[in-house]
Amino acid sequence: FISINRKILSFPYQKMENLKNEKFHVLIVIFPGQGHINPSLQLSKRLISLGIKVTLSTSLSAFNKIKILPNFEGLSFAPFSDGYDGNFKGSFNEFHSYYSSIKSHGSEFIFSLIKSNAKNSTPFTHIIYTVIMEWAGLVAKELNIPSTLFWIQPATVFDIYYYRYTDYSDYFKNCDSKDKIIELPGLPPLSPIDFPSFVFDDVECNNWAAESIKRQIDILNSEENPKILVNTFDDLEFDALRILKNVTMIGIGPSIPSIFLDDNSFGADMIEISSKNYMNWLDIMTKGSVIYVAFGSYTKASSQLMEEIGQGLLKCGRPFLWVTREGQIEEKLTCKDELEKQGKLVSWCSQVEVLKHPSVGCFLTHCGWNSTLESIASGVPIVACPIWNDQLCNAKLVQDVWKNGVRVNTGDGGIVERDEFERCIEIVMGSGEEGGKLRKNAKKWSDLAKEAMKKNDSSAVNLKTYANEFLLADSW
Repeated sequence: FISINRKILSFPYQKMENLKNEKFHVLIVIFPGQGHINPSLQLSKRLISLGIKVTLSTSLSAFNKIKILPNFEGLSFAPFSDGYDGNFKGSFNEFHSYYSSIKSHGSEFIFSLIKSNAKNSTPFTHIIYTVIMEWAGLVAKELNIPSTLFWIQPATVFDIYYYRYTDYSDYFKNCDSKDKIIELPGLPPLSPIDFPSFVFDDVECNNWAAESIKRQIDILNSEENPKILVNTFDDLEFDALRILKNVTMIGIGPSIPSIFLDDNSFGADMIEISSKNYMNWLDIMTKGSVIYVAFGSYTKASSQLMEEIGQGLLKCGRPFLWVTREGQIEEKLTCKDELEKQGKLVSWCSQVEVLKHPSVGCFLTHCGWNSTLESIASGVPIVACPIWNDQLCNAKLVQDVWKNGVRVNTGDGGIVERDEFERCIEIVMGSGEEGGKLRKNAKKWSDLAKEAMKKNDSSAVNLKTYANEFLLADSW
């Protein structure tokens, strides 16, 4: 038995109530990160509603961090050891070692799990796997089980990677000048600061991810008419979803906690909320007056960036709710006392509840894709402060394509200064014409996001069509 946060899961996975169509059973293999787990959970819930059993598999390290595992009929869990089981102490520059361990341990486990289920007459009929878990697709191929990539970032980002590792690789060379503009089919004009970090090979510590994505694209190109599930929706990225000729991309998003779309919550937080008194504080704030500041569960802001954000908030003079994460407040802020008089500092919060609260008028975010989609669904305009990876491209889309927010400019040395934070916040929250347009666009995208998930609209129909063709087909 494996003990997971006071819950006992029987090895290799916990059996739940059988569904009516129990012969259809999907295994979803997830990279052990909050940004991968949350959209996969939402996808699981929707597949189960279509009559498909789902087993979620990710590392024990991730399962041990989840405070409350969802208990949903038709959903089961299959944790595997990643070789560290929560004890990886290396820096991000050493993350390649952790990924290598996930890959080797995970491949062996998934192979054995699939074989065991087939032997016990409860076979998996399809494998779905998230970004940088391409090895799960290779295991499925070895065992002759159909598989599908679940791309949890924007379609635009996948397009960029696809161009980078196929016919347009030369376009990405010699991109030292941030003023250089690269034009790729179906995408807006992009400069080097708009590309995901992993696009450039000279970033040594990112090679493990770049190689994984390159292998993923090679796998897709070896298949006939491969299909990808994408956590986006047709209205948001219509051209980006359709521009590639060799890959069919299916928008099934926003795959976010359903409370953004209805009144039901369903998720698995990996960080515990010690108190919810911030909600009482939000209740007494004026409508649209609060700046919400959060940089996700991974991104580590430098001391200098934390200080500039803090000073920028003080210059604005507006109330704010700032998620600083445990241990970052005292060591990275010299202005903590002044900040606590003006707003509220918390180590963690329920972003679902905060973004839906009427007092929140702006979201200062790193632009992780989950956070961006949640902001879009809630209709809250964005101040984008991207750090790395897809966040850079997401911020570009927010400012120049969807026009539901502004992106901060970096100064000398790549630092965003306090005056720039103040400038952007005032644009978004101020009474000027530009702020009004941003808020209007934010409302428009919110309405479209909610429409996409309705029973007979694009994302819901797309997923149902995909499920009928590939997951519920008797031919498997």
